[in-house]
Amino acid sequence: MRLDRYLFFIRLLKSRTQAQALIEEGRTRIDGKRVEKTSDQVRVGSTITLPLRGQVRVIRVLSLPERRGPAPEARASYEELGVDGASGAA
Repeated sequence: MRLDRYLFFIRLLKSRTQAQALIEEGRTRIDGKRVEKTSDQVRVGSTITLPLRGQVRVIRVLSLPERRGPAPEARASYEELGVDGASGAA
């Protein structure tokens, strides 16, 4: 699944356009590798690191949702591994 679509489906961002803009900043990583394109693929088991709302979020992909469903359904698609504040390491 495309990374921009995944971030939108799991409700971390309100639109795919916002997800694309975040990815294009060049600070998002999948499994430690910098994401070059918004179309880079996410797979079950992937670890995504991204800056979001002044924090660095680290999530593990548990499943690939088929739609942008309700929040509980979206949260079941990923596991939060860590959140660093703005003063933490980026």
